Formats: sequence, C-alpha cells, structure tokens
Amino acid sequence: MLQNSITKKAENVRDVIRYLKKFNNALVVIYLDDKTIDSPLFSSHLRDIALLHQVGIKVVIVPGARKRIDEILSASKIKCEYHDGIRIADEEAMPLIKMAAFDVSNTVMTKLAAKNITAIIGNWVHSRAKGIIDGFDFQTAGEIDKLNIPAIKTVLEDGFIPIFPCIGWNPVGRPYNISSVSLAQSIAIELKADKLFFMMDNPSINSSEYQIPATFALSQEGELPAMNLEEVDEFIKLNPQKNQITSLLKKAKDACNQGVTRVHLVDGNLDGVLLSEIFSDLGSGTMIYKNNYGHIRDMERQDVAAVLSLMKPFVQEGKLLERSEQDLLDNLNDYIVYELDGAIRACAALHLYDDLQAEIAAVAVDESFGNMGIGPKLIKTLLQKAQNYHAKSVFILTTQAIDWFEKLGFVLDNVDSLPEERKQKWNAQRNSKVYRKKD
Repeated sequence: MLQNSITKKAENVRDVIRYLKKFNNALVVIYLDDKTIDSPLFSSHLRDIALLHQVGIKVVIVPGARKRIDEILSASKIKCEYHDGIRIADEEAMPLIKMAAFDVSNTVMTKLAAKNITAIIGNWVHSRAKGIIDGFDFQTAGEIDKLNIPAIKTVLEDGFIPIFPCIGWNPVGRPYNISSVSLAQSIAIELKADKLFFMMDNPSINSSEYQIPATFALSQEGELPAMNLEEVDEFIKLNPQKNQITSLLKKAKDACNQGVTRVHLVDGNLDGVLLSEIFSDLGSGTMIYKNNYGHIRDMERQDVAAVLSLMKPFVQEGKLLERSEQDLLDNLNDYIVYELDGAIRACAALHLYDDLQAEIAAVAVDESFGNMGIGPKLIKTLLQKAQNYHAKSVFILTTQAIDWFEKLGFVLDNVDSLPEERKQKWNAQRNSKVYRKKD
C-alpha cells in the first residue's frame, strides 16, 4: 500500500513537471466573473494566479464588473435595463459605469500587489458604439474595434500582469461599456493565447443537466472534461436552449478556430481549480480544443518505462500477466499506446501467430481515465491492424474482463482453438477464458 501511495504521488509530480515544461513562457488569459471576485475563494484564486506568473507563465486578467456596476448605478438611483444580455444605459450613467469597472480592476490589482505581483490597469481597448440594431438603440454599449497589441506585449515582456476593465474608447476619447467575456475572447485571439479561462459560478457540463452523446467521454462524476470542436457542435445541437453555457461554447469554438490553443470553463467555487486544470490531464472543468490532445500511436522505446508502470497495478490485481522490460522491447512493434498531453495513459498489443490468428493482449487503461472510452478505441485500432495483416481471426484471453469484451463483440471460445504456440503458454492454474471476435 505504501509503495502504491508513493507511486501515485510521484506520478502527480511527474505530471506537474511535464506541464511546467510544456507551458514555460505560455500565455494565459483569465476571465473572472463578479461572483468569483466576491467569493471567499477569490484570494486563493489570486494566489494561484500569482504562482502561475512566478513560474514563468504570462497572465492577462479580465475581471467582470456587472454586479459592481449595478450596485453603483442603483446607489445613484440611475436605472438601466438589459437587452440580449447587454446593459443599456445613457450618457449620464457612463462615468459611473467607468468608475465601477476600474474599481473592480483596482481590487484585483491591489490583491495581487499583496502577493508581490505587479499588475497594470490600462486603456488598451479601442471600441466603437454598438449603435442601433433592428431599430433598437444600444446607447453606451460598445463593440471592440481593436486592441493595442504592441503595448500589451510590452507590458507582458516587462513581467507585469495587464488587467482589462470592461471599458473601451473611440478615437475621440468617448468611453463605451463592453462585454468582459467578449473582451477576454478577443485578447486571447489577438495574442494567440495558449489558454483562455472562463472562471465563473458553476459552469459545469454534467450528464444530469444536459443531453450528452454516448460517444462523449465523461468523468466518474458524469462531468464532461473535454470537447473538440466537432463535439461542441454536436453538444449545442442536442442542447439548443440559449443559455450561458451554449454562449460560452460558441465563443470557445470561435477562439480555437482563430488561434487559441485551448479554452477552459472552470468553476470559481472550487479552490485550486486553475492549477488543477493546467497541471493535470483531466483537470477540474471542461476544456475545448481544436487539435486532438489525446491520441493513439505506436509504442516507442522511450515509452517502455511508462507502460510498465501503467501495467503494474493490473498485474498486482491478477488482471494482466507480468511483462519485463525486455519482453516489451522484443515485441515493440506489437504495442500501441494512448498518449494524452505527453503522458502514456493506456496501452494494448496485437500479437500475430503463424496460422494468421491474432491475439489482443496487455490492454491497460489508467483507472483515472477509465470512463473516457479509451479502451474501446484501442480495441478498434487493433482490430483494424489485424485486418491489415489479413488475420483470419482475433482472440483474447481474460480472467476479469469478460463482460467488457463481450460488450465489444467477443464471444466465448475454447482453449483448443488457440494457435499451438499460444496454447503451450496457457496456464491451467490461471485458467484464462478464450474469447474470439465475432465476424
């Protein structure tokens, strides 16, 4: 038990080091909604942001200010309404809106200063009036025209964290109230950010609340940890109701299509959610990505140590036969692995015998990723590989995964059907059952 505990801790440390190398000098844009800013966990989130900055990750912060703006306008007895989620306010309200937006940004800057991190609030956003659309006057609501990218890059290169209030200015200095969510998206696109975070109140995508296709990988809690862009389209089609989640997913997809590597929806009510999302494979939120961050490939020599480590708990439980490093090297071309962000999370092998029977063996999936559908993908890949080899039949031997293989279309067979070479290795004491893929 002690060894297993140490091994798990070591694996977690390896993950962190791997991601530190991956995201060295990376750029992260973080939108913080007003509920997160007002929450008891806000100081903890800023501590984590400070840690990201200190390890060399460039950070941009866009704080939401809706609640603070509403409070200040209400205190001044100035009424405003919302149209399509956009605040509609007249010129009289604009100085107060601007004051509230900068007040929130100043709160963030002050708390970062307490952690010895220098941040700068700037007027880097050029905007224009949203104008009149279908006869409706949006008054002081604005659209982002362009960003002063050279100035922003200079701030980042000088080691500061830029903070963006939800205000933009036109060429003659007229201010407009702009969407913080849209601003964070635009900044991430223009700077080609490695990550864009939307940290907000409970943006989780759970199978209990949404229609999620059976082919999507879910966590053990029924949460959706990641979606590629095609899956985003499929999800929105199944969940057409217009709400905050579908709106964010559309912005995430648009951002990824315009150069942002990954977009993350994370819950500001969870302590450590930023670090968990960056420095672990599954994270704690939902990640949107364009390119496949998890893929199946042939095993290489440098993978052998990781594959042996992956197999170890399955060997201890009697689910797999023990294999040595030399065994894997001798059969290197038989193995495939599932790599996720540089880490080996699953493996399997296809052994071909002289009579053109093929055996699927050594199937192991890291238990933390057991609900992501990786196992069936490995089997599908190996079945295709067997077909390419013109194998006349594919079989497996198993002691504890009978139901799983039956679900994948394997049926019970007998030991006498095995190739002679494999029959000689069959262990009566282990008493593995033979299952063969149905035609």
